[in-house]
Amino acid sequence: MTAALPPPRPVQVWWARLADARPDLVGLLDPVERGRYEATADPGNRRRFLAGCAVSRVVLGELLEMRPEDVPLRRVCARCGGPHGKVTLGVPAASVHADVRFSVSHSGDVIGLAVTRGADVGLDVEDGGGTDVEKVAPRVLADAELAALRARPADERPAAFLRYWTRKESVLKAIGVGLRVPLRGLQVSDPELPPAVLSWPEEMDSRHEVRMADTVVDTTHPASVSVTGTTRVTLERHDTSAMLQAWK
Repeated sequence: MTAALPPPRPVQVWWARLADARPDLVGLLDPVERGRYEATADPGNRRRFLAGCAVSRVVLGELLEMRPEDVPLRRVCARCGGPHGKVTLGVPAASVHADVRFSVSHSGDVIGLAVTRGADVGLDVEDGGGTDVEKVAPRVLADAELAALRARPADERPAAFLRYWTRKESVLKAIGVGLRVPLRGLQVSDPELPPAVLSWPEEMDSRHEVRMADTVVDTTHPASVSVTGTTRVTLERHDTSAMLQAWK
Protein backbone atom coordinates (compact mmCIF):
# COMPACT_ATOMS: atom_id res chain seq x y z
CA MET A 1 0.00 0.00 0.00
CA THR A 2 1.09 3.58 -0.68
CA ALA A 3 1.47 5.65 2.46
CA ALA A 4 -1.10 8.42 2.73
CA LEU A 5 0.25 11.93 2.30
CA PRO A 6 0.15 14.05 5.45
CA PRO A 7 -2.46 16.81 5.41
CA PRO A 8 -1.20 20.16 4.12
CA ARG A 9 0.02 22.78 6.56
CA PRO A 10 -2.42 25.72 6.62
CA VAL A 11 -0.95 29.21 6.61
CA GLN A 12 -3.18 32.16 7.33
CA VAL A 13 -2.21 35.23 5.29
CA TRP A 14 -3.71 38.51 6.46
CA TRP A 15 -3.61 41.65 4.32
CA ALA A 16 -4.08 45.32 5.13
CA ARG A 17 -3.50 48.61 3.36
CA LEU A 18 -1.47 51.62 4.36
CA ALA A 19 -4.70 53.59 4.65
CA ASP A 20 -5.66 51.31 7.57
CA ALA A 21 -2.79 52.71 9.67
CA ARG A 22 -4.78 55.44 11.39
CA PRO A 23 -2.96 57.43 14.13
CA ASP A 24 -4.89 56.03 17.10
CA LEU A 25 -3.41 52.58 16.42
CA VAL A 26 -0.26 53.92 18.11
CA GLY A 27 -2.05 52.95 21.31
CA LEU A 28 -1.38 49.30 20.42
CA LEU A 29 2.40 49.70 20.47
CA ASP A 30 4.63 48.70 23.35
CA PRO A 31 7.36 51.15 24.52
CA VAL A 32 10.04 49.68 22.22
CA GLU A 33 7.75 49.81 19.18
CA ARG A 34 6.61 53.31 20.03
CA GLY A 35 10.20 54.46 20.27
CA ARG A 36 11.01 53.01 16.87
CA TYR A 37 7.82 54.48 15.41
CA GLU A 38 8.64 57.96 16.69
CA ALA A 39 12.27 57.71 15.53
CA THR A 40 11.30 56.82 11.93
CA ALA A 41 11.60 60.02 9.92
CA ASP A 42 9.98 58.97 6.65
CA PRO A 43 6.16 59.26 6.98
CA GLY A 44 5.49 56.31 4.67
CA ASN A 45 7.87 54.00 6.52
CA ARG A 46 6.45 55.17 9.84
CA ARG A 47 2.93 54.22 8.74
CA ARG A 48 4.11 50.86 7.36
CA PHE A 49 5.75 50.02 10.66
CA LEU A 50 2.60 51.03 12.54
CA ALA A 51 0.41 48.95 10.23
CA GLY A 52 2.70 45.91 10.53
CA CYS A 53 2.64 46.10 14.34
CA ALA A 54 -1.13 46.65 14.41
CA VAL A 55 -1.90 43.75 12.06
CA SER A 56 0.39 41.44 14.07
CA ARG A 57 -1.13 42.43 17.39
CA VAL A 58 -4.78 42.31 16.30
CA VAL A 59 -4.51 38.95 14.50
CA LEU A 60 -2.30 37.27 17.10
CA GLY A 61 -4.39 38.70 19.90
CA GLU A 62 -7.44 36.94 18.52
CA LEU A 63 -5.49 33.70 18.12
CA LEU A 64 -4.06 33.88 21.65
CA GLU A 65 -7.30 35.21 23.15
CA MET A 66 -5.71 38.30 24.63
CA ARG A 67 -5.90 42.03 24.10
CA PRO A 68 -3.85 43.10 21.05
CA GLU A 69 -1.79 45.52 23.14
CA ASP A 70 -0.83 42.65 25.47
CA VAL A 71 0.52 40.32 22.77
CA PRO A 72 4.17 39.65 23.78
CA LEU A 73 6.07 40.55 20.62
CA ARG A 74 9.87 40.38 20.85
CA ARG A 75 12.53 41.81 18.53
CA VAL A 76 16.13 40.82 19.20
CA CYS A 77 18.81 41.28 16.55
CA ALA A 78 20.85 38.09 16.09
CA ARG A 79 23.99 40.12 15.44
CA CYS A 80 23.94 42.90 18.03
CA GLY A 81 21.15 41.98 20.44
CA GLY A 82 19.33 45.26 19.77
CA PRO A 83 15.52 45.55 19.67
CA HIS A 84 15.27 45.55 15.89
CA GLY A 85 15.56 41.88 14.90
CA LYS A 86 12.98 39.54 13.42
CA VAL A 87 9.78 39.78 15.43
CA THR A 88 8.77 36.66 17.37
CA LEU A 89 6.16 35.67 19.91
CA GLY A 90 7.53 35.78 23.46
CA VAL A 91 5.51 33.05 25.15
CA PRO A 92 6.82 30.31 27.51
CA ALA A 93 7.99 27.05 25.91
CA ALA A 94 5.24 25.19 27.78
CA SER A 95 2.51 27.42 26.37
CA VAL A 96 -0.04 25.95 23.95
CA HIS A 97 0.92 28.80 21.65
CA ALA A 98 4.68 28.16 21.73
CA ASP A 99 4.56 26.66 18.22
CA VAL A 100 2.98 29.74 16.62
CA ARG A 101 5.23 31.34 14.00
CA PHE A 102 4.59 34.40 11.86
CA SER A 103 6.18 36.71 9.33
CA VAL A 104 5.44 40.32 8.40
CA SER A 105 6.05 41.93 5.01
CA HIS A 106 5.13 45.24 3.43
CA SER A 107 5.69 46.91 0.10
CA GLY A 108 4.07 49.98 -1.37
CA ASP A 109 0.69 50.36 0.30
CA VAL A 110 0.29 46.65 1.18
CA ILE A 111 1.04 45.08 4.56
CA GLY A 112 0.88 41.31 5.10
CA LEU A 113 1.12 38.83 7.96
CA ALA A 114 1.55 35.06 7.55
CA VAL A 115 0.79 32.82 10.54
CA THR A 116 1.20 29.07 10.98
CA ARG A 117 2.00 26.47 13.63
CA GLY A 118 4.83 24.00 14.02
CA ALA A 119 7.20 25.44 11.41
CA ASP A 120 9.01 28.66 10.62
CA VAL A 121 7.37 30.84 7.98
CA GLY A 122 8.46 33.63 5.70
CA LEU A 123 6.23 36.03 3.77
CA ASP A 124 7.29 38.45 1.07
CA VAL A 125 5.19 40.86 -0.98
CA GLU A 126 6.56 43.20 -3.60
CA ASP A 127 5.14 46.34 -5.19
CA GLY A 128 5.60 46.11 -8.94
CA GLY A 129 5.10 49.78 -9.59
CA GLY A 130 8.20 51.54 -10.86
CA THR A 131 10.66 48.64 -10.50
CA ASP A 132 13.57 49.00 -12.93
CA VAL A 133 13.90 45.32 -13.81
CA GLU A 134 16.94 45.72 -16.03
CA LYS A 135 18.81 47.47 -13.22
CA VAL A 136 17.68 45.37 -10.26
CA ALA A 137 17.52 41.87 -11.77
CA PRO A 138 21.32 41.31 -11.99
CA ARG A 139 21.56 41.95 -8.23
CA VAL A 140 18.75 39.50 -7.39
CA LEU A 141 18.86 36.67 -9.93
CA ALA A 142 21.33 33.84 -10.45
CA ASP A 143 22.94 33.66 -13.89
CA ALA A 144 20.54 30.95 -15.11
CA GLU A 145 17.52 32.87 -13.80
CA LEU A 146 18.72 36.08 -15.42
CA ALA A 147 19.22 34.34 -18.77
CA ALA A 148 15.71 32.84 -18.56
CA LEU A 149 14.25 36.22 -17.70
CA ARG A 150 15.95 37.94 -20.64
CA ALA A 151 14.69 35.21 -22.97
CA ARG A 152 11.12 36.24 -22.19
CA PRO A 153 9.22 38.92 -24.14
CA ALA A 154 9.91 42.33 -22.63
CA ASP A 155 6.34 42.81 -21.41
CA GLU A 156 6.48 39.56 -19.39
CA ARG A 157 9.72 40.32 -17.57
CA PRO A 158 8.45 42.56 -14.73
CA ALA A 159 5.91 40.00 -13.46
CA ALA A 160 8.37 37.11 -13.82
CA PHE A 161 11.10 39.02 -12.01
CA LEU A 162 8.83 39.90 -9.10
CA ARG A 163 7.83 36.25 -8.76
CA TYR A 164 11.49 35.22 -8.54
CA TRP A 165 12.04 37.96 -5.98
CA THR A 166 9.12 37.11 -3.68
CA ARG A 167 10.05 33.43 -3.67
CA LYS A 168 13.66 34.12 -2.73
CA GLU A 169 12.93 36.60 0.03
CA SER A 170 10.22 34.41 1.55
CA VAL A 171 12.68 31.48 1.72
CA LEU A 172 15.40 33.52 3.41
CA LYS A 173 12.90 34.91 5.91
CA ALA A 174 11.59 31.42 6.72
CA ILE A 175 15.05 30.05 7.51
CA GLY A 176 15.93 33.16 9.50
CA VAL A 177 18.86 34.58 7.55
CA GLY A 178 17.13 37.55 5.95
CA LEU A 179 19.26 39.44 3.47
CA ARG A 180 22.54 38.41 5.11
CA VAL A 181 22.72 35.83 2.30
CA PRO A 182 22.86 37.25 -1.25
CA LEU A 183 19.71 36.66 -3.27
CA ARG A 184 21.78 35.77 -6.33
CA GLY A 185 23.13 32.71 -4.55
CA LEU A 186 19.68 31.22 -4.02
CA GLN A 187 18.17 29.72 -7.17
CA VAL A 188 14.45 29.01 -7.40
CA SER A 189 12.25 27.45 -10.05
CA ASP A 190 10.94 29.28 -13.11
CA PRO A 191 7.89 31.46 -12.39
CA GLU A 192 5.78 29.26 -14.66
CA LEU A 193 6.62 26.16 -12.59
CA PRO A 194 5.59 25.19 -9.05
CA PRO A 195 7.75 27.11 -6.54
CA ALA A 196 10.82 25.26 -5.28
CA VAL A 197 14.42 25.89 -4.26
CA LEU A 198 16.86 24.54 -6.87
CA SER A 199 20.16 25.43 -5.21
CA TRP A 200 21.38 27.11 -2.03
CA PRO A 201 24.03 29.82 -1.64
CA GLU A 202 27.58 28.61 -1.11
CA GLU A 203 27.82 30.91 1.93
CA MET A 204 25.36 28.76 3.85
CA ASP A 205 26.70 26.01 6.09
CA SER A 206 23.64 23.80 5.69
CA ARG A 207 20.70 23.18 3.40
CA HIS A 208 17.06 23.34 4.41
CA GLU A 209 13.79 21.65 3.60
CA VAL A 210 11.36 24.37 2.52
CA ARG A 211 7.95 24.32 0.88
CA MET A 212 6.50 27.35 -0.92
CA ALA A 213 3.21 28.72 -2.19
CA ASP A 214 2.60 31.72 -4.43
CA THR A 215 -0.26 34.19 -4.19
CA VAL A 216 -1.18 37.74 -5.20
CA VAL A 217 -2.73 40.64 -3.34
CA ASP A 218 -3.77 42.38 -6.55
CA THR A 219 -2.43 42.78 -10.08
CA THR A 220 0.61 44.78 -8.96
CA HIS A 221 1.49 42.98 -5.70
CA PRO A 222 2.66 39.36 -6.03
CA ALA A 223 3.52 37.52 -2.83
CA SER A 224 5.08 34.22 -1.78
CA VAL A 225 5.06 32.20 1.42
CA SER A 226 7.76 29.72 2.47
CA VAL A 227 7.50 27.26 5.34
CA THR A 228 10.27 25.05 6.71
CA GLY A 229 9.76 21.28 6.53
CA THR A 230 8.45 18.85 3.95
CA THR A 231 4.70 19.34 4.39
CA ARG A 232 2.96 20.97 1.46
CA VAL A 233 1.41 24.37 2.15
CA THR A 234 -2.09 25.74 1.68
CA LEU A 235 -2.90 29.42 2.08
CA GLU A 236 -5.95 30.86 3.81
CA ARG A 237 -6.46 34.49 2.77
CA HIS A 238 -7.96 37.07 5.15
CA ASP A 239 -8.50 40.83 5.16
CA THR A 240 -7.45 42.66 8.31
CA SER A 241 -8.88 46.06 7.44
CA ALA A 242 -12.20 45.54 9.24
CA MET A 243 -10.43 44.21 12.36
CA LEU A 244 -8.21 47.29 12.48
CA GLN A 245 -11.17 49.60 11.99
CA ALA A 246 -13.00 47.85 14.85
CA TRP A 247 -10.16 48.27 17.34
CA LYS A 248 -10.70 51.01 19.90
